[in-house]
Amino acid sequence: MAVAEVNSLTIDKGVDFEATFSIFSPDDSYYSLNGFIGTSKIRKYPNSPTSHPFKVEITVSTGEVKISMASTVTSQLSTGRNYFDVILNRTIHGNSSTFKVLQGTIIVSDTASL
Repeated sequence: MAVAEVNSLTIDKGVDFEATFSIFSPDDSYYSLNGFIGTSKIRKYPNSPTSHPFKVEITVSTGEVKISMASTVTSQLSTGRNYFDVILNRTIHGNSSTFKVLQGTIIVSDTASL
């Protein structure tokens, strides 16, 4: 599974955030995400010891992965460019498969009205 590069996202501090991505197979059909669980984090720098998790939801029927974050978490993010990725993992009959499906940058913006 290839890693898609995403660099056009913005999170406004102090408000809820969500983004949905479709995961496709090489033949442009939806990739079967049956049995996968996802993890995703955002960090100011890729090697920063501090990270904040996204909630990851997988819709098997449409091959979609949604990441979201509550306003209580976005208010804690560092303003400016941040880095994120999405990892999918599945265990079948004791065999584990792990794939990085998305990676990129997210601009975190201050919110003036809060």
